[in-house]
Amino acid sequence: MIQFPNCKINLGLSILEKRTDGYHELETVFYPIALNDVVEILPAHHNAALVTFTHTGIPVPGSTEHNLCIKAYYLLRKDFPTLPPIQMHLHKNIPMGAGLGGGSSDGTTVLKMLNEQFGLLLTNQQLIDYATQLGSDCPFFVFDKACHAKGRGEILSPFDCDLSNYQIILLHPGIHISTAWAFGQLKPHAKEKSIATIVAQPINTWKAELINDFEAPVFEAHPILSELKDYCYEQTAIYASMSGSGSSLFGIFPKDIHFEKPSFHDALRIDII
Repeated sequence: MIQFPNCKINLGLSILEKRTDGYHELETVFYPIALNDVVEILPAHHNAALVTFTHTGIPVPGSTEHNLCIKAYYLLRKDFPTLPPIQMHLHKNIPMGAGLGGGSSDGTTVLKMLNEQFGLLLTNQQLIDYATQLGSDCPFFVFDKACHAKGRGEILSPFDCDLSNYQIILLHPGIHISTAWAFGQLKPHAKEKSIATIVAQPINTWKAELINDFEAPVFEAHPILSELKDYCYEQTAIYASMSGSGSSLFGIFPKDIHFEKPSFHDALRIDII
């Protein structure tokens, strides 16, 4: 079985308070974007390890045991001990440490694939419960459509937001932002106006009101990101923002815009959706 996990962007991101469990209360709107990794799962035909894992594309750092794809398999196998050994291959195309949720999408996709491939008969709610154990962004990828998110990102409700009449341009500056570091720079506080209210407004109002709280500290640490956001507006973006805790940025443009690559960032990767 082969699937193509996609990524997400955040339409606004408010960090409202620090919780007693160490997590942060937040609000955002997740929106799925058609930039994809590739995951293939095959039954294993030998008596080797339970999971044989290989990967290509963008290098995946760290030990294999910490990969969310592997964790997803073992999470299900705790409750389904007859889950057979598998061969799994990941082709990585979504940049990591970029605020796009690529790893979360990969792990959640593995949950869904195993459920379908081996007839586990898990409901969407059960998949969401498992995904929550993998990570805060993971439950969104069970829905994989625009959702309003609260809690630590796991309290989700479908949200009426359709950007199909626009062109979305993703900018990947190749800077890895530590999520833990980014959270440590913030002073959580309640907002006068909810993100849900702002996103429900006409898109031409978003520039003045729709804010990602992480932008201020991340832009201070990496001024090139602020320059790239300004450049999006120079190129007629209707709205531009950083996604998640960064470092990727996105611009929402009129359809069929001719976007010129900025001359001040040679290594910039651009994906047009």
